[in-house]
Amino acid sequence: MSRDTSRVVRALPRVVILLGLVSLFNDAASEMVVPLIPVWLLAFGQGPVALGLIEGVADAVASLLKLWSGRLSDRLAHRKGLAVAGYALSNILRPLIGLATQWGVVLGLRAGDRVGKGLRTAPRDAMLADAAPPGISAYAYGFHRAMDNAGAVLGTLAAAVIISRTGAPISEVLMASVLPGAVAVLLIAFAVKEAPAVRTRLEKPPPARPWSHLPPGLRYYLAVLSLFAIARASEVFVVLRARTEGVSIVSSLVLWAVFNGAKALTAGAGGRLADRHGNRRVLLISWSAHAIGFLLIGIAQAAVLWIAVIFYGLCAGFGEGAERAHVRDLASDQERGAAFGWYHLVIGLAAIPGGLLFGGVWHFASARAAFWLSAALMVIAAALLKTGPSGAR
Repeated sequence: MSRDTSRVVRALPRVVILLGLVSLFNDAASEMVVPLIPVWLLAFGQGPVALGLIEGVADAVASLLKLWSGRLSDRLAHRKGLAVAGYALSNILRPLIGLATQWGVVLGLRAGDRVGKGLRTAPRDAMLADAAPPGISAYAYGFHRAMDNAGAVLGTLAAAVIISRTGAPISEVLMASVLPGAVAVLLIAFAVKEAPAVRTRLEKPPPARPWSHLPPGLRYYLAVLSLFAIARASEVFVVLRARTEGVSIVSSLVLWAVFNGAKALTAGAGGRLADRHGNRRVLLISWSAHAIGFLLIGIAQAAVLWIAVIFYGLCAGFGEGAERAHVRDLASDQERGAAFGWYHLVIGLAAIPGGLLFGGVWHFASARAAFWLSAALMVIAAALLKTGPSGAR
């Protein structure tokens, strides 16, 4: 780590760093499960359509709750209670996927896991917004996403090591995810303290705004983002793509870890560039590069697939901080929770058509057609973002 980067990390508030650690352990638990879901489904004779339905429904359920929990957090003296409940629920239900014997049970447990995500995400993002000093908000979100992706690397590699070294069945690996999950819950419950200004700011919260009353720039951004979210579908299709190319289970997990490691490498740098040069400029670069990554994954085989996935991971991580920081900048200070609720709701509602469209095109046409169609939609979303209003408040 460079001297300049070290100074920036030390400048981050304690709550931002601790929330990053919470996400690291929670994502370690999550990624001991998520990349194995496509493998688990193949054992039940299911493929891309079932995977698209499960991931789409799960994300949509979560996103409906994110709007409610975000609005509620604006009206509570403390947001942390909702975050603790969400992390606890996910880490109770997620390991139970290892006991499932039918893909419908996987769907139910995955949806329950995402209910927990729906409870915690908007309040947690608002806690980050409350704590991040002016001028480094995108970097704060980028740091948080980097920790999240680092946790994904650790969790996926842990699953790969357990399977390769012990020969443990997948069901036991899934249930072992309860251990890092418990660490995440303990950290958020006992170590994280909210920014002291939250109670004062929320003494007279404004009424909840419907969609039509959101700032015009925020509405436009969320509408364009919904198209991009449909195109992006679920990242676990990368694992399914590897498996259909004959990559082993352990190698597929390593590929997933490498993908998340690539995201972690660029998340912080992308956030810092967004703080300096603007969120929209970084998003345009990231979204355009996303499209190139999907084009490459659609045609890549064998060793080339690894290169394509790494490139896609670098592009995905680069824009993560700017994507959330743009929401922060377009929303008023008093309604950050609701703004992030709308942000996650839009992304989640796009997950069902996105997952079904991607899985359906894959099933009835080919994997290449699915990835290339998504790439075309990403280019359209980037063009709409570029030609639309800047959205600055």
